[in-house]
This record gives sequence, C-alpha cells and structure tokens, in this order.
Amino acid sequence: MLFRSIFCLATSVQDLKQRLGDIVIGYTREQKPVRARDLNAHGAMTVLLKDALKPNLVQTLENNPAFVHGGPFANIAHGCNSVIATKSALKLGDYVVTEAGFGADLGAEKFIDIKCRKTGLMPSACVLVATIRALKYHGGKDVKELNTEDLDALQKGLVNLERHVENVTKNYGLPCVVSINRFTHDTEAEIKLVTDRMKALDVNVVLAEHWAKGGAGAEVLAHEVVRLAERGAQGQFVYEDSDSLWDKMKKVATKIYGAADISAPAKIRQQLQAWQDAGYGHYPICVAKTQSSFSTDATLRGAPSGHVVNVREVRLAAGAQFIVMICGDIMTMPGLPKVPSAVKIDIDDNGKIVGLF
Repeated sequence: MLFRSIFCLATSVQDLKQRLGDIVIGYTREQKPVRARDLNAHGAMTVLLKDALKPNLVQTLENNPAFVHGGPFANIAHGCNSVIATKSALKLGDYVVTEAGFGADLGAEKFIDIKCRKTGLMPSACVLVATIRALKYHGGKDVKELNTEDLDALQKGLVNLERHVENVTKNYGLPCVVSINRFTHDTEAEIKLVTDRMKALDVNVVLAEHWAKGGAGAEVLAHEVVRLAERGAQGQFVYEDSDSLWDKMKKVATKIYGAADISAPAKIRQQLQAWQDAGYGHYPICVAKTQSSFSTDATLRGAPSGHVVNVREVRLAAGAQFIVMICGDIMTMPGLPKVPSAVKIDIDDNGKIVGLF
C-alpha cells in the first residue's frame, strides 16, 4: 500500500525514481539507514513502473472522461489517486471532481494535509456524500432495520455528519454541500430532518439520484458544486510543516477525531524524536485506523469525543515522504477475499481466458 502511495505522489518519472531510491529497506549495525539506491535497485523499479505512471483515461456510461489511476486505501495509506492524473485533468476540464474516500476524518484529511501540501493544489469546494441508512446506523439502529423510518435514530446519528461538516468548513476552511445518496426506502420526513439540521450549519443538502437517473440525477448537485467553487475559498491545513511529528499527530486526533489527547509507549516517542533529529520532522503524518468510527474503536458510532487515541506503532515511509501513525487494531494489509480471484482464472487449450468476470 505504501508502494502505491509512492507511485501516486510522484510528479514525474524522475521524481518516481528519486522516491523509490529513498525507500529505507533496513539499517546497518551502526543504525544508519540502507536505502534502495544503495542497492542500485531504484532504477530497475522505475523501469517496471514507467508506463504505469501514465494516467489511465476511461469514460463513463455517458461518455464523460475520467482518470482511474492509483488509489491507495485511505484507512491505511493516503487514499488519493495519482498527482499526475489530477494535474492532467485540471488541464483538460473546467471543473475536476476527485475522490478522497472514507470521510472527512481520513480521506479528506490526507488529501489536504498530504497530497495538497505536497503539490500546491487545494480544492475549491467539497462534497460530503452521506446516506440516511448510515446516519441511522450511527444513531444506534440495527443494520437489519435500516430500511424502516426512524427519526429518533436519525436525529442521534446526525452528529456524525455534523462532525464531518465541521471538519470541512472549520478545520479545512472549505465550503461544502451534503449529497444524500438516496435509497428507495428513504422517507420525506427523514430527508427533511437532514436538510433542516444542515441548514442550521449553513450547508445545503442535495439529493443525488444518479444511480437511477444517470447524469440527470446529479445535475442539481453539479450546479451547487459550481456555485460553491466560484466562491474562491483558499483552504488550510490542520497542522504546519514546522510542527513536531508528535504535535502533528495530536492536532489531527484532537481537531479531526474529537479526541482529548494521544498516547504512545516511550519507545514510540523516542523513535519519533530520532526521525525528527534525522531530518524527517517536516514530513506530514498518515493515520492508519478504522474507517468505521471517529475513534480508533470501530464499534463507537456517532461522533465520540474526549477519547484518547493510542498510537501503537509508527513507520517511516521515506519514499512516500510521510510518517505512518498506526492506531487501534487496524491491519495494514488491505482486506482480501477468502477465495482469491486468481483461483477462478484459467486458460483453455484454445487460448481462451476464463474466470475474469
């Protein structure tokens, strides 16, 4: 996943080669870092990726251009598509929409504090995608009952959406619109409740029905995004480059996750200080934690506050140029199926490939 982050943050073949060469693969007995370039491996790795670095242009069902290029998971890596794809799109269209998945606590934070910081880019507006089903779940409703109207559960669960809105508008300084991905079981009373709560925050709610109506179902949303984008917002980071690595971690936890503080074993504090002294202190941090909660406990719904975020491990990603902060019981290996897709793929005696779909 961190290898994909290197790929996505590279701005050119030369930059990719530099980043690959910066990978720390181990340490000498004197605790000096051994990098990929010390083994003369970075050139070969760059050759393997030189063609993959070119953005992959596809089209939607309605013939609109789209880049699908890279995309490390936002719960364990920085969660954004490639810098090259984004910059290419900005040269080709009047408006560019890009995804920063897993909410405004993981995806958007890393998009802004890592990708935008490193590239000089900054979005003009944000779209918060939500479902009424998910909000009722955050209000305590059982998964099996999400298709039934429950204004009480929705009322309680809206604190989760409000936290996301606060992150975008206050911590990132950007205007936003809430896009409700509408399900057939959503009721008018539920939609009105969400709309009224967001109105109190001066944020508009738009129903997105593109899943049923195609582009026409997202037309109102598109107009609202353009309206917000034309405001010319500047945006801001959650922390400064000059902050210590520990302070960066604390600011993300307290500002974005609603935590009271962070904690870590002494050896982690010592490791951070060692990296600080070695010249890595200006690196941004990349949090690896559950995407199911603002806390590091996947079972805590809504918008938990006042908790302590425990940092159980830190890792140096010298090629990606950030420090990974691992919290809770998150696995840094992407989720894989019990039966790999490769088991179904084969080729017959006539050269026909089967099992791809």
